[in-house]
Amino acid sequence: MIEDIDNISMPALALRGLTAYPQTMIHFDVGREASIKALETAMNDSSPIFLVTQKDIREEKPEQNDLFSVGTISTVRQILRLPGKSIRVMVEGVARGRLVQLTQAEPYLVAEVEEMLTPTASKNKPKEEALVRRAYELFDRYVDLSPKLTPDVLVNVMSSEDPGYIADYIAQNMIMRVSDKQAILEETRPIQRLTKLLHFLSREVEILDIEQDIQTKVQENLSQTQKDIMLREKIKVIQRELGDDYQEDSDSKIYRQKIKEAKLPEQVETKLMKELSNLERQHFGSAESTVIRNYLDICLELPWNKKTKERVDINLAKKYLDQDHFGLDKVKERMLEFLAVKQMTSEIGGEILCLVGPPGVGKTSIAMSMARSMNRNIARISLGGVHDEAEIRGHRKTYVGAMPGRIISAIKEAGSKNPVILLDEIDKLGRDHRGDPSSALLEVLDSKQNKTFRDHFLELPFDLSEVLFVTTANRIDNIPRPLLDRMEVIELSSYTDEEKLQIAKQYLLPKEMKRHGLKKRQMQMSDDAIRETIVSYTRESGVRLLERKLATICRKVTMNIVSESVKTQKVTAGNLEEFLGVRTYHPEKNGKENRVGVVNGLAWTSVGGTLLEAEANVLTGNGKIELTGNLGDVMKESAKAAFSYIRSRASQLGIDTNFYKEKDIHVHFPEGAVPKDGPSAGITVTVAMVSALTGTPVRGDVAMTGEISLRGRVLPIGGLKEKSMAALRNGIHTVIIPSDNEKDLEDIDPTVRASLHFICVSHIDQVVSVALEQPVITQPDKNEAGISEPVRSKSNPVGIRQ
Repeated sequence: MIEDIDNISMPALALRGLTAYPQTMIHFDVGREASIKALETAMNDSSPIFLVTQKDIREEKPEQNDLFSVGTISTVRQILRLPGKSIRVMVEGVARGRLVQLTQAEPYLVAEVEEMLTPTASKNKPKEEALVRRAYELFDRYVDLSPKLTPDVLVNVMSSEDPGYIADYIAQNMIMRVSDKQAILEETRPIQRLTKLLHFLSREVEILDIEQDIQTKVQENLSQTQKDIMLREKIKVIQRELGDDYQEDSDSKIYRQKIKEAKLPEQVETKLMKELSNLERQHFGSAESTVIRNYLDICLELPWNKKTKERVDINLAKKYLDQDHFGLDKVKERMLEFLAVKQMTSEIGGEILCLVGPPGVGKTSIAMSMARSMNRNIARISLGGVHDEAEIRGHRKTYVGAMPGRIISAIKEAGSKNPVILLDEIDKLGRDHRGDPSSALLEVLDSKQNKTFRDHFLELPFDLSEVLFVTTANRIDNIPRPLLDRMEVIELSSYTDEEKLQIAKQYLLPKEMKRHGLKKRQMQMSDDAIRETIVSYTRESGVRLLERKLATICRKVTMNIVSESVKTQKVTAGNLEEFLGVRTYHPEKNGKENRVGVVNGLAWTSVGGTLLEAEANVLTGNGKIELTGNLGDVMKESAKAAFSYIRSRASQLGIDTNFYKEKDIHVHFPEGAVPKDGPSAGITVTVAMVSALTGTPVRGDVAMTGEISLRGRVLPIGGLKEKSMAALRNGIHTVIIPSDNEKDLEDIDPTVRASLHFICVSHIDQVVSVALEQPVITQPDKNEAGISEPVRSKSNPVGIRQ
């Protein structure tokens, strides 16, 4: 111990990333000018120096708050000047000291230090002996695992029995965090200091064990790879000595032969030969060779020049289309036109068709039939939820696990360069920070650009001009405009009940009977039973639910045949409930009850047309109008326009002219959980309000669709075909439509058109006259053009005065 150094002033040196301990020797390099001057002063004056660790090693000019409070009072033993301005110094720790304050900062640090007394450890206690032995054991293991320590360090530890010295010496010579080393320095009690050290030492030994295991595994793998390389080189030398004229390994020969036999385009062949040359320079089993092999395999599997012989026989193609599908005349006609042009000229390129319609109407299956009728291969790509551009264009081949995009993968799957590629659910594409897949599809679906489509993985142009692309969508509104502009849209409407009957008889029922192992003599289902299933158990645009219902019937029949030993089961309209349970829908109940303020409106949805009731109620109030039923802005505006029109025509409609001051009107559309919007509910809301205000019932056998203007004109709407089918499905046979939609009646199925009575109107007065049970208009609106004309109907072409 240094005598008489209690609370004395001495030069101080701030250590960065180092900690000095008493009774240990440490050497380090010093470069800061202030630190060099402090060392030189201590050396020249033969005075001690205070070594204290700074908290942040980035601090160039530390102050008292930047230093730990406990350091080591030391003696400078040697100073060696190095090239440049730095020096190397050797110091010996003497005692622990507490920093009281810094009394000088320039030209070097001077500190007032208080020496910390260290208690002496008791000897020959079992706990102390156990700690010392544990320290010997752990430090021995640490020295074995750490290549930087020499055996002399272990000898110095083993020659001492002082727990305090052992803790200080081991802490000085092992790698620890600065905070951990400082914790050892600040602990003055020997036993507690050694206990702390053992905790840190155990953790470091465990870390070194893990590092050694990792290093061993890596070394084993490297050794095996090097061994393989060496053996292969020896094989090459032996083959040369034997005169085998070894030039390349068997893999390279195989790839070279495949490239020559494939008769690839010149640009493709040049690229693949270059990649093959790179492969020959790689060591077997290297990561780069694996990437190149994968690239060559995929490129050689693509049908660069392979085509299927296309069938251009129109009559045969028509036969195949009719075999697979009932109806869908527009789609079939378009396909036959395409084949007719192909038969006349071979210059026509790939086509892009977009089939738009409700679910279950056969969009996907018609694409399958197209490929079959044309003798083309087909590949299907589902685009629903795709939101990464790389899904379309692929990833760069240098990425781990890189693969070509879905388009090239579909070509590879099809096995020919002129397949039919079905892009399903194109209206459900997503987009996010990874890119916009719809933008990537612009090149794919452009017949002028896709001749040189480049996938990121291939990095080569691939000709897509001979591919027939068929896309499907439920709603045309969700398809991006630039993408839609590149496609020919063909709309598939809802099936009529008669079409569903024929589809069930010709396709669905035979398929389900075969799937359930039923023969024709074992199950017989009448047409009336199928009709009843369609009307009473399904309400859809397509036939998916109908197919499930037919499957249910087949399961029941199979169960009866197996369990009750019945040889033949007949399914009729009378016993249908035995197989399907209680009827879900009762269309016969609709259209028989006339009610005040309740009107049958027709709406279009993504799954076809539907009947939507509008209800109006009048209450005593102050003229407020309440709209409920989860309505959109367009429907709310229609209701407000209807309210304004009724106010302007109150006296002619037999309504109190002050009703808007004394009455509140509540308009509601049931099924409030379903969002509703669109420009076709105007006349429906108007009739409901007039009925509620006059107390006149509305005919329940009438449905209507049309928008209203502020002056009472009835404006045209869309989706008439689906809406008319919805009316027929619900047992309603009279439909009011705008006069401007009369031309659209030609697009409606003849069966539906013959079953419904369409009334064309141009003004709301005509709607009110037809829809209400009793006439309420006392004076027609002469100001509006067309109101004096009769109401026109398909069954009354001359017209009738209402």
